[in-house]
Amino acid sequence: MGRALRTVGRWLRSLPRPHTLRARLTAGLVVLLAVSCAAVGVAAVVELDGFLTGRLDQQLTEVGTQFPASLEHKGQTLTDHDADDRERGDTRRQAPHTFGARLVKGIVTNSGVVPADKDDTTTDLKVPLTARDRRELAEVPVGGTARTIYLSSLGKYRVLAAEGRDGDVMITGLPLESVEAAVHRLETVAAIVFGAALLITGFAGALWVRWSLRPLSRVAATATRVSELPLASGEVALPPRAPESDPRSEVGQVAGAFNRMLGHVEDALTHRHASEERLRSFAADASHELRTPVASIRGHAELALLHPDPVPPKVTRALERIEAESARMGVMVDEMLLLARLDAGRPLERRPVDLTRLVLDAVADGRAAGPDHRWALQLPEEPVTVTGDAHRLQQVLANLLANARLHTPVGTKVTVSVETRGGATGATYLTVHDDGPGVPTEVQPGVFERFTRADRRRAEGRGGGAGLGLSIVAAVTEAHGGSVGLESRPGSTTFTVKLPSGGST
Repeated sequence: MGRALRTVGRWLRSLPRPHTLRARLTAGLVVLLAVSCAAVGVAAVVELDGFLTGRLDQQLTEVGTQFPASLEHKGQTLTDHDADDRERGDTRRQAPHTFGARLVKGIVTNSGVVPADKDDTTTDLKVPLTARDRRELAEVPVGGTARTIYLSSLGKYRVLAAEGRDGDVMITGLPLESVEAAVHRLETVAAIVFGAALLITGFAGALWVRWSLRPLSRVAATATRVSELPLASGEVALPPRAPESDPRSEVGQVAGAFNRMLGHVEDALTHRHASEERLRSFAADASHELRTPVASIRGHAELALLHPDPVPPKVTRALERIEAESARMGVMVDEMLLLARLDAGRPLERRPVDLTRLVLDAVADGRAAGPDHRWALQLPEEPVTVTGDAHRLQQVLANLLANARLHTPVGTKVTVSVETRGGATGATYLTVHDDGPGVPTEVQPGVFERFTRADRRRAEGRGGGAGLGLSIVAAVTEAHGGSVGLESRPGSTTFTVKLPSGGST
């Protein structure tokens, strides 16, 4: 029984580990049934083996030592038979294959076995015994309980030893072949029945577990759909709630809790979207309303500077600062208004744009604004055309080149390149690379967020903006169905703008 349990344990350890809850429950059900079947089978086999062996021992006790005694006293009890019968031993009332042996001082002197046909007088009853057989026979206790031995020429026998009339030992044995055959038959039948039961139970259990976990599968499907939604911004429509089952069950409790969580998430997203809409509306309205007073302030400052009458130097300086800051504020207002319009999802123009011409013009402007930098171009032989808003794409280029110019020292090399990959269905890549000091590592994750500046004092000192340039690059690129990325380390900074070839968005 211990060996059988160890075999079952090794089999269980060799099974692959299931990953899903459904597979684990089904596997657990099958494993428990397998252990139960193994325990029942082992107990039945052990009980049958003990019962049949006990019956065999009882039969040995009833048979007694008649057959081995007849081997000792040949012919004395067979007065009505011929001389050959008297030399063979008495096989009357003996079961076929009954074994008998006589031992004197631990040495086997006579041995024989009843043939299958007891009326056959031609078969020699003598049994060939090896030295090991003789040792096993000599070790059988006299007057004790029966024990099992293995005879080389006969197989397994159940033997019982008793003291003879002359101080010798008589051993009687019956074969265990019938017991073993019955036990093996039970093992075979149990294996077939239990195997079929495991297969049927495994299949039925898998169906039952699958049916029982259907509500949980619906919860998982709903959670998957929610995870695929763009929740970062904008109005979000959550999918229908997962169907709830019996709230008294664990699966029903999970579904109910999940639906309540979705309700809270939906409320939070709704409030967030309303807040974003109010903020966008405020930014758009404020930017629009500020354009007129800012333009008015700038105009009056310019007009005052053009006045022919003498003006004190301090007043002149103040008017110049008013003009410069109003111009800077005007740019900021225009940028905020553009971002507000992009956030609102206002469509851009969709026309063929010669990106090569835009790059040439932008680099020319950058060379004029930053003559101390080294400017380089890497353009394909054929013009590259995309579909989009030429003015906004020109703004993307201007912002990227201004960023490279303002945040790198004099003498930095700025290289602008355009490349198309994948033909008409591929993408167009616009890259701006410089060999400057690079973007600080702590700034890189939020470099495309609004009002992000790597060096505020340096940017303001050199005419920098409010930190909206790269956020405009990202917003315009995304509005064209593209993306923008950054790779930066000391000595190498690359901004890559990816646009659909042909520009269809």
